[in-house]
Amino acid sequence: MITLDNVHKSFGSNHVLRGVNLHVAKGTSMVIIGGSGTGKSVAIKTVLGLVIPDSGTITVDGTDVTKADRDAFLARFGMLFQGGALFDSLPVWQNVAFRLLRGSLAKPRDEAREIAIEKLRRVGLTPDVADRLPAELSGGMQKRVGLARAIAAEPEIIFFDEPTTGLDPIMAGVINDLIREIVTEMGATTMTITHDMTSVRTIADNVAMLHAGKIRWTGPVSDMDAAGDPYVDQFIHGRAEGPIEAVR
Repeated sequence: MITLDNVHKSFGSNHVLRGVNLHVAKGTSMVIIGGSGTGKSVAIKTVLGLVIPDSGTITVDGTDVTKADRDAFLARFGMLFQGGALFDSLPVWQNVAFRLLRGSLAKPRDEAREIAIEKLRRVGLTPDVADRLPAELSGGMQKRVGLARAIAAEPEIIFFDEPTTGLDPIMAGVINDLIREIVTEMGATTMTITHDMTSVRTIADNVAMLHAGKIRWTGPVSDMDAAGDPYVDQFIHGRAEGPIEAVR
C-alpha cells in the first residue's frame, strides 16, 4: 500500500532522510521507532505529500504521491496527532466530524453529528460528551476524541503520531488496545510513530527502526527482540550505552 524508495530530504545543511526504503503492505500495521530528531515525522509528512522529497519516490497504492489529486488523495487518510490537535472553539462532535462537514466528504449536519456520536461510542465515550468543549475533557478523553476523528470518515490508511504521549500507563494501555481493535475491524493500513515499546508490542505487525535518516532494520514485531542489530537492541531496551549517543 505504501512504498518509500530511496527517499532523501534535507533542510539546508540538515540531512534528515538519507535514502529511506520502506514497504507497508495493505491491511498491516507498521510502527516506526527511533530517537527524537531521526526523521520519523518527516517520513510520514512525505507520504502525505506535505513535505516533498529531494529525491526518491513515494507511492500509495501504486500512485506517486506528488502526482495525485490532493483532495481525493488525502480523503483516504486519517490521522491521530501527538498533542490531540483538537479545535478548542468547537464542541467535541464537530471536532470528530470535522472532515465530514467539509470538502468532498461533506454530509448533512445531522448525519455528520450521528456519525460523530457513533465513533465516540466506539472509543468508549458517551453521547453527552459530544457537546462539551475539548478543555472540559481529561487528557485521556481528548486522545479518544482524536482517535474518533481519525476513524470518522472510514479511512483506508491511518497515521498515529505518538498515540500515548502524556498518558498514564493505564490510559496508555487502553488507547493501545483501542487502536489495535479498531485497526483490525477496519482492515486499515497504518503507520505509527512511537517511543513507547508497550505500544509497539501491542499495535505493530511490523517494525522499522529509523536512525540517522536510514532504516536500520525492519521486520515482524515477533523478530524484534532477536534482530541482532545493536541500534535496535539499545533502543528497545532503553540502554544508555551503545551506538546511539544520548544527548546530554
